[in-house]
Amino acid sequence: MQPPKPSPVIEGSPQAGWIKSLRNPTGVGVLFAFYILMLIVFSILSPFFFSPQNFISITTNMAYIGLMAGTQTLLIIAGGLDMSVASVAGISGVVLSLLLGVGFNIWVAAGVSLLLGAFIGYLNSISVTRIRINPLIATLGMLNIVEGLALVMTGGLTRPVSDDGFSFLGSGRVLGIPMPVILMVISFVALYWLLSTTRFGRFVYATGGNPDASRLAGVPVNGVLTRLFVLSGVSGALSGLILVAMLGASAPTAASSNLLTVIASVILGGTSLAGGRGSVWGTLLAVLILGTLNNGLVLLNVSSFWQSVTQGVVLLLAVGLDQLRTKVLGD
Repeated sequence: MQPPKPSPVIEGSPQAGWIKSLRNPTGVGVLFAFYILMLIVFSILSPFFFSPQNFISITTNMAYIGLMAGTQTLLIIAGGLDMSVASVAGISGVVLSLLLGVGFNIWVAAGVSLLLGAFIGYLNSISVTRIRINPLIATLGMLNIVEGLALVMTGGLTRPVSDDGFSFLGSGRVLGIPMPVILMVISFVALYWLLSTTRFGRFVYATGGNPDASRLAGVPVNGVLTRLFVLSGVSGALSGLILVAMLGASAPTAASSNLLTVIASVILGGTSLAGGRGSVWGTLLAVLILGTLNNGLVLLNVSSFWQSVTQGVVLLLAVGLDQLRTKVLGD
C-alpha cells in the first residue's frame, strides 16, 4: 500500500514562503536576521560588546578559521569532506619554525609549508578518488597522522617565531583593517568568483549533485575532487601560517580545537552535507555568527566549558536543518 502523498503547498501561502526559505541553499536572509538579533542581545547584556574595537577583534580572531571554512565549502558542495584541515594548520606552523631553526629564510620556509599542505591534500584525494575510502574516514586518518607527526617533531612544545615582516601577516593593518581579515575577504571573493563564473565552479556543483551522471556528461569528477582537496590543504597551511604570525609561536595543535567550528560554519551557512548545494557567502556569515557568539559569551564571563556545549548545539542544529531541507522537503 502506497503511503499518502503530502498535500501540495499553494503558491503564495505562508507555508510556501517558509518552505521556499528552507530551500534557499544558503539561508542568508534567516542567518542575517539571527545575526542582527544576536548583536542586539549581546549589546544589551554587555556594555563592552558594541564597539569598533570588539568587532575588529571578532573578525581578526575568526579570519584564519574563515580561510579554512571557505575552501571546505567548495569541497563539501562537491561531495567531499576534509577533517584534516585543522591539523594541517598545526603542522604548517611547526615546519615553518623548524626550518627557521636550521637557517631557512622565513618566506622560503612559508612556501615549503604551503607545499606541504598541498601535498597532504593530494594524499587525501588519492585515498578518496582512487582507493575509494569514504572522505570522512580517509581524512580522519590523515588528521591523526599529521597531528601525531607534528607532536613528534616538536615533543608537544611550542616554538617561538620572530620576524617583523612575517608578523605583519597576523598583526599588521592596511587602512586600519587587520591583514588576516583582508586575506579572508580576498579568499572569499576569489572562491565566489570561482564558483559563480567559471566552468570549474559548475563542475563543483555537478560533482556533488550527481557524480555518476556528471561522469557520463564528461565532468572530470576525480579531477575536481583532487583540486579541491589540494586547495583545502593549502588553505589549512595558510591558516596555520597566519595563526603563527598572530601568536608569534607555533604549536602542533594550535588549530585542532577549531575543526568543529570550521565544519559548523559550512553547514550552518547552508551548504548541504549531501553535496550539490551551498554558497561561500552563507559560510562567511556563519563564521561571523559563531565568532560573535563566542565573543559575547566571553564578555558575559560564561565558562569555556559552556562555550563548547554551545558550539556542539549549533552544529547539531545546523545538521538538523540540513536534513530537514534534504529529506522532509525532498530537495
